[in-house]
Amino acid sequence: MDTYANILLITIPIFLVLITIEILYGAWKKDQQHTFMDTISSLSSGFTNLLVDILGLGIIIFSYPFFYERLKVIELEETIMLYVIAFICIDFASYCHHRLKHSINIFWNMHVIHHSSEEFNLACALRQSITNNLGIGALFLIPAAFLGVPPQVITILGPLHLFGQFWYHTKHIGKLGWLEYILVTPSQHRVHHAINKEYIDKNLAAIFCIWDRAFGTFQEELDDVPCIYGTLKPVQTWNPIWINFQHLWSLIQDAWYTKSFKDKLRIWFMPTGWRPIDVTKKIPRVKIENVYSQEKYRPKYNLIHKIFAGFHFVIQNVVLFIFLFTFSDISTADKTAYLLLIFSTIYSFSSIMDGFKWSIAFEFIRVLIGISIIIFSQALGLSVNPLLSTFLLSYFLISAILNFLLVKSLPQRKLEEIS
Repeated sequence: MDTYANILLITIPIFLVLITIEILYGAWKKDQQHTFMDTISSLSSGFTNLLVDILGLGIIIFSYPFFYERLKVIELEETIMLYVIAFICIDFASYCHHRLKHSINIFWNMHVIHHSSEEFNLACALRQSITNNLGIGALFLIPAAFLGVPPQVITILGPLHLFGQFWYHTKHIGKLGWLEYILVTPSQHRVHHAINKEYIDKNLAAIFCIWDRAFGTFQEELDDVPCIYGTLKPVQTWNPIWINFQHLWSLIQDAWYTKSFKDKLRIWFMPTGWRPIDVTKKIPRVKIENVYSQEKYRPKYNLIHKIFAGFHFVIQNVVLFIFLFTFSDISTADKTAYLLLIFSTIYSFSSIMDGFKWSIAFEFIRVLIGISIIIFSQALGLSVNPLLSTFLLSYFLISAILNFLLVKSLPQRKLEEIS
């Protein structure tokens, strides 16, 4: 994990620079594909995902080393060909795993956040799930195990394969000629993120589009069918933590309220979006019928709202980089503290920007707890970096001031409005 932390220290700034370039290019071309809170929500989602990854918070149901040790038939020499074969195996596994997430109710919860943005830009590439660490992906790497691809090769190529999916999340690159027959391109991935009936659940490949063409899930971007983005059941929130569990909560509710015991069991494994008939009337949920009349989630904000969200976003970036920079030197307790600080920051400020009644009080309580922990830690003589303590105290105090200014200026919502 120390190596992964060092990799992230390099890749995150690169991603942020590229996103900034895309924003500036959009402004220059008068074709802006970013909106303020949508982009912040996307980036915050990326932070939650990488924190879960780097801390190894997941459930390993199927382990690749387990399959490798028992299934390998041949032993490939460590040559360039080994890495080529391994990369192709990883890409095929990614296609299969991705198709599963789009096909089955329970697995859609692991992926819905990636599709939740109603924009399509480089930032939405970082909208990744914190529930994605349910370790079933190794099942689809069985071909690699048969071929004797060592686990360390999978470990090396896995992040590279993931990072290679960043660049095509943009509307500023058109079709790429002959490359459209080999690689997944921005045009193809725009189709994948679209909710038009012509495009839904198409183009599931990650790097090589051969899988879509071979297995019947390919769809070209049509000139007369503009892509409309988001999900058919809009999430209606900026809070990435809630988005991660929104679909799961809906499944739990449906399983609880349906009178059919059979439906209580099968709802989890039915096709994505399936619901028992009796609960569709009892708990109606908004579903987009005409994608072209879609109204995007756009609460109205004034300057103080944007200052508030921007302030918290900058702080969470600073805290994240301190965390990554010191990762190998800090204790498990400190790592947990960073996790709680970043998660609570994201949850709190995004809920305030959603306008929930309880969110202002939640932030005041969070600030009070944060200041109390720092003061008591110093009073008890615990080893606390004085510079970091001063920084965090200043952060909490400024947050309290901004929070006070927002008390009467946000629309009031109820949590049920996005469930």
